[in-house]
Amino acid sequence: MNIPLISYLSEHGTLDDVFPFQLDSNVLLKAYRAMLMTRHIDERMITLQRQGAISFALSSLGEECCSVASAAALESGDWIYPQYREAGIMFWRGFTAQEYVDHMFGNANDLNLGRQMPNHFGSRRLNVVTCSSPIGTKIPHAAGCAYAMKLQKEPTVAVCYFGEGATSEGDFHAGVNFAAVRKCPAIFFCRNNGYAISTPTNRQFASEGIAPKGIGYGIHTHRVDGNDFFAVYAVTKKAREQCLNGEGPILIEAMTYRLGAHSTSDDPTLYRKPEEVQKWEQKDPVKRMRKYLESKKLWNVSLEEQEQKNISEAVTTAINQAKETKPPPLHSLVENVYFEVPEPLQEQYEELKRFFPKE
Repeated sequence: MNIPLISYLSEHGTLDDVFPFQLDSNVLLKAYRAMLMTRHIDERMITLQRQGAISFALSSLGEECCSVASAAALESGDWIYPQYREAGIMFWRGFTAQEYVDHMFGNANDLNLGRQMPNHFGSRRLNVVTCSSPIGTKIPHAAGCAYAMKLQKEPTVAVCYFGEGATSEGDFHAGVNFAAVRKCPAIFFCRNNGYAISTPTNRQFASEGIAPKGIGYGIHTHRVDGNDFFAVYAVTKKAREQCLNGEGPILIEAMTYRLGAHSTSDDPTLYRKPEEVQKWEQKDPVKRMRKYLESKKLWNVSLEEQEQKNISEAVTTAINQAKETKPPPLHSLVENVYFEVPEPLQEQYEELKRFFPKE
């Protein structure tokens, strides 16, 4: 099955004339800044984990374009179900460095009050549902959300992000099939970065990538260069229009690569060769975007240095404040699951309080 790869931006930053949209320079600059923030804050969080300041960290190094470009093509009312490499969506939608770092520390200012692992962000204000550690579980959730939108005739879509490894889970097939049968306005965005932790794609499935699976379920399917901002934007924009026209759901397979480790618990040198990584470094989405902006006189060395300085200072300030912020209230351990705290859980809480007399 020969499925074409949609791409508009060359590795040298040259945009093809057939790109079907006219993007305002403010959109392009906002997107580039969001990708820079995502990359920088990822690096700082990994350092903090190595220092023992936080427990865990994941990086989206090399995949920043997938989240930021697709977010730019969506509307604020659309619901997003991210995986843990979609931090760029949060920054595009207005999440601050402070909010992100507080979450990574799991302190009292964390929106999740420390109940989630680091990199498992979410925000009701931004219509971003909190990440789930079990892979693939949010795919049926997004399908159900989209079905509700359809029933209520809302002009919005639900977008679910996941890696290609999630398509080996039953949730993928159940969620996509349900959405396909019900014609739900859902976009299933798969970042095919080549590995499910250490398992390469050729050890996961025999199909030629993920796109054939969407075709098998009878839905519109697009394969796109996930390191090309313009291609990801265009495909997501088209997918959203298709959903609102009653043609959903849509499957997008974004071909990208995880340049870093899966997480701070992983050593990628054990399962892939340096030559493979070096090859993909030439396709770095941030560098490609910068080359384009520079060619259009929208960016230069001076602006780059100033932006990097601004981001570094903002993240440093956020880290220092997060370190001084208290942990979440002890009682938050037993809240927000039941309408009223059950007696057995209350008894456990009272027992726990003996070890925290200052609470």
